[in-house]
Amino acid sequence: QVQLVESGGGLVQAGGSLRLSCAAPGTIFTFNNMAWYRWAPGQVRELVARITPDGATYYDDAVKGRLTIPRDNAPHTVYLQLNLQMPQDTAVYYCNSKPPTEVVIGGLTVDYWGKGTSVTVSS
Repeated sequence: QVQLVESGGGLVQAGGSLRLSCAAPGTIFTFNNMAWYRWAPGQVRELVARITPDGATYYDDAVKGRLTIPRDNAPHTVYLQLNLQMPQDTAVYYCNSKPPTEVVIGGLTVDYWGKGTSVTVSS
């Protein structure tokens, strides 16, 4: 079973910074898009940032300019650097990995998720 292991969540004051990490198996990391989603209380889960295997990035407008999603090929880790945090960034952040084009195996779409790491931004 594929495991994505997140770490780095916690409490930060508004305006502060935090870095989340997500470690993935080598094959998954090399060939899949890696992304971060967040799920805030009372909200729908939303895509925050994504990076492709060749390094192309996407950022949601709500976080553009405040977040980066660097990836480190050794040791197969993707990060989410959270800067200038605001209270509305409070959420559980989830790491996600899936192929650039949809892959279905045994009737199931290949789509891997971590268990999430909680970020709380105090005002």
